[in-house]
Amino acid sequence: MRRRSSSSLVSSIASHAVLMLGALVMLLPFLWMALTSLKPPQEIFRFGLHILPEQWGGAENYGRVFSDTPMLRFLVNGIVVCSAIVVLQVLIAVPAAYALARIPFRGRSLFFSLILISLLVPIQVPSLFLYLGFAHAGLLDTYASLVLPFIISAFAIFLLRQHFLHFPQEVIEAARLDNFGEFEIAWRIVLPSARPAIGAFAVFSMVAHWNDLYWPLVVVTDPAMATPPLGVVFFRNQESGSDFGALMAAATVISAPLILAFLLAQRTFVRGLTSIR
Repeated sequence: MRRRSSSSLVSSIASHAVLMLGALVMLLPFLWMALTSLKPPQEIFRFGLHILPEQWGGAENYGRVFSDTPMLRFLVNGIVVCSAIVVLQVLIAVPAAYALARIPFRGRSLFFSLILISLLVPIQVPSLFLYLGFAHAGLLDTYASLVLPFIISAFAIFLLRQHFLHFPQEVIEAARLDNFGEFEIAWRIVLPSARPAIGAFAVFSMVAHWNDLYWPLVVVTDPAMATPPLGVVFFRNQESGSDFGALMAAATVISAPLILAFLLAQRTFVRGLTSIR
């Protein structure tokens, strides 16, 4: 018994040490970014490794972020675009996933296979055709051009389908006997049980589209319509890439909402991932 308890203790300590080391490796770039945003330029380029700033330049760096660029506008654009994408993705994915999971129809396996294959297609493949379409429609530099290419999410359909497959079939049959329609069953009965999965997907989607630089760089030229990463690019161009303190301050401001959102939704995120079989 003592050998087992001691071996389990050693195993627990080793696993926690590995996890803490991995967490440190993941957090180190963010810590370095935040500390650099607090340093004046002479300390950033000083020879040697100096982790903590000796002179605080954070007020000047963060002040320049909000005075030299419309940072609040960038953040609002990011919130509007990411929220619209997530809401539309869920609205489309729920009935599609329910149909693939619970409604037998001809070609269902083929449709699901095509959805899985579409996960392998990056946005760079259809980007030229999408750009020409939005340009012809006069939708460049608009929220529509930033949102519409992403409203159908193959990952959301796959994730919710896997969750719906394990929903009790007896409950669905009972609802059908009570004259519930399929849409009503999907939205009123099946969907509430999938809230953790939707929460997990929302975290994935928000992070992906908040950090997306490629597509906004293609369809946006007006700084007033820039999303947060594109706003940093405009800020870098404006500063000629020399004021790294202000650049790191801008990156910190842009990263903070995602970190805060994940900390608030981490329980839902973990529950959503662990509930999928």
